[in-house]
Amino acid sequence: MSFIATVASIASIASTAAHPVTTFREVEWAGETVHLLPDRALFWPAAQTLFIADLHIGKAATYRALGQPVPSGTTAENLSRLTALIAEHAPQHIIFLGDFLHAAAARTPSILQALAVWRAQHAEMAMTLVRGNHDSRAGDPPAQLQIDVVNEPFLFGPFACCHHPQLHATHFVLAGHVHPVCRLFGRGRDSLRLPCFVAEAGQAIFPAFGEFTGGWLVAGEPGRNLYPVGGEQVWRLP
Repeated sequence: MSFIATVASIASIASTAAHPVTTFREVEWAGETVHLLPDRALFWPAAQTLFIADLHIGKAATYRALGQPVPSGTTAENLSRLTALIAEHAPQHIIFLGDFLHAAAARTPSILQALAVWRAQHAEMAMTLVRGNHDSRAGDPPAQLQIDVVNEPFLFGPFACCHHPQLHATHFVLAGHVHPVCRLFGRGRDSLRLPCFVAEAGQAIFPAFGEFTGGWLVAGEPGRNLYPVGGEQVWRLP
């Protein structure tokens, strides 16, 4: 069966599955079992740690400040999804893999207040931000949010937590930055773009967690595993 035909078959199954067996994909990276979550995050059970890439808080507000007619409410939605993940997995630590705030224009009073309220609800939880390219322009989160801020690579267990995809001499890299998506093909001209996790030798790249983000189209190739996210599940493409 061709690659396109196989993907089309998986897409058909995904669209008709009424009772999913599981809502996450369990994989082993760097000798550790981790869960790829359909909310575009990763949970490492052994360390009780949640990993998030490319939150881009305030991106829509930044565009609205430029006069672009984009929707509001994305910050509230992102924080609501984070809260749901915390309630489900009870992590002790969240590591943000860069681009927490989108830009300096994202630091509006309403956004900063929403972040303060959200952080107060999870005051006992450790949080770490690995600086990304947008963080360098937006600035570090306000100190009252009590988020430790570090540069890449941040070594945590067997993982090198980064923003930019790269290889590390001794650790398996967890990164974001490029917002990977893949394309599934159906019959005729039907196709569908879905966010995906990408795993290849020495590193894994996360889909963007943020609601208002674009995507970089990734093709399947030998040695690269794609895990698309859709329908509240995570699949592995052949």
